[in-house]
Amino acid sequence: MTGQFDIERVIAALKSVIPADKMPVALHEPWLCGNERVYLNDCLDSTYVSYVGQYVDRFEAMLVEFTGVKKAVAVVNGTAALHVALKLAGVEPGDEVLTPALTFIATANAVTYCGAIPHFVDSEERTLGLDPFKLRDYLKDITTANTSNCINKYTGRRIKAVIPTHTFGHPVDLDPLEDICDKYNITMVEDAAEALGSYYKGKHTGNCGKLSILSFNGNKTITTGGGGAIITNDENLGKLAKHLTSTAKIPHRWEYRHDAIGYNYRLPSINAALGCAQMEQLPGFLEKKRDLAVRYNSAFQNIAGIQFFTEPLHSTSNYWLNVLLLDEANPEQRDKLLEKTNDEGIMTRPAWTLLHKLAMFQNCPCMDLSCAANLEARLINIPSSPNLISR
Repeated sequence: MTGQFDIERVIAALKSVIPADKMPVALHEPWLCGNERVYLNDCLDSTYVSYVGQYVDRFEAMLVEFTGVKKAVAVVNGTAALHVALKLAGVEPGDEVLTPALTFIATANAVTYCGAIPHFVDSEERTLGLDPFKLRDYLKDITTANTSNCINKYTGRRIKAVIPTHTFGHPVDLDPLEDICDKYNITMVEDAAEALGSYYKGKHTGNCGKLSILSFNGNKTITTGGGGAIITNDENLGKLAKHLTSTAKIPHRWEYRHDAIGYNYRLPSINAALGCAQMEQLPGFLEKKRDLAVRYNSAFQNIAGIQFFTEPLHSTSNYWLNVLLLDEANPEQRDKLLEKTNDEGIMTRPAWTLLHKLAMFQNCPCMDLSCAANLEARLINIPSSPNLISR
């Protein structure tokens, strides 16, 4: 809706959705309303609070069942999951990895842990994620493809992988991206850290990449406190992921033998116990978050100068973090709105600073990022916790 932008009307719309007894309200907080205490106490009573015990295996099995993948490996956080996923995807020192500029810094950090170079690509407004069509045209101009590798003709480096991030839980348009990967011999590693419970054309996110990752940080749809997972439909890669994230130790009753450089990235059982209780409630969380999104969308229908972002047509989103987009005529209102909402006790935040602007990434290659820059200037996240819906 076009017209005069009115911050007070935006505040009123937010307050019409957020229950008064929830004020002040966080952006996204965990809801621990099931068997969390039961499972945590059981874990404590067992004394298996570290890496041995029933809960890690149970949590991984629940992830497999819910997402439809063949293998899930629980680890300490999503960044660790992405680090190992990239290594298993064959990313080597000196490679380039196509990474959205509009994403949390962990995505690019994991690339650098492999000794590789983030190559920043643009987003599209209809998904908030990587734009496959703009990327296709860009790769046509800058690459030389052969039978096994895609080479950046300007840097001479191999472009080995691409990381589509499902931003705020909204799935990237994956079919055309898969076509690009096939054509250019690029491996897809899905960053579904924010997308547990999101579906692309009826298939859960994380099923298109050779490997994919999830996150269970305290502000995610479900939480294990900290935590993440590598998920894949390649069972051999899944087994190798489990091995490498367990210090690459060869199983033995007493000997310490290791056959590779591994990582101590295992998720402790006490965290997995929390995750099992959260997974039991996940369908209810998703229902409440969808209900919240519907209420926000209705509240903002007649507010001039701003719109509530809804899921792409090809997708079912978990609406992890709800999004408001200022009209292009009103970007200067973003910081005023952020200040006013936070003053009112409504926690809001902007999108991340585009990664190519950060000092450590300023010399990395990048394409035209005009859409990402446009979104950065106009985007605001608003409270999204499932406990904002009482029923």
